[in-house]
Amino acid sequence: MKIIEILSEKIEEEICDAKSYIEMALKYKDEFPELSRTLFNLSSQEMEHMNMLHNEVAAIIKRYRETQGDPPAEMMAVYEYLHKKQIDKSAKVKMMQSMYRDS
Repeated sequence: MKIIEILSEKIEEEICDAKSYIEMALKYKDEFPELSRTLFNLSSQEMEHMNMLHNEVAAIIKRYRETQGDPPAEMMAVYEYLHKKQIDKSAKVKMMQSMYRDS
């Protein structure tokens, strides 16, 4: 389904933005603490956006299964590959966010 591809790209963008914000937050935490907090908050919001989009993808797949049976194997293989990459990338962002909170 094309919509899953589009949403997967948007999820990737959200993760990349979250990573960029948290890297900046960590870099400027001592020099610009207020800016750093803002950047941390933006990173957190991007991860919320990522979760919202992921929930929509899961709902689309669930609805497809309920109405049409199992999605095509090729589509699911691509989705699972992208999903694993997204899980790995988001885990790294969450680790950096944790570093920010703990420092």
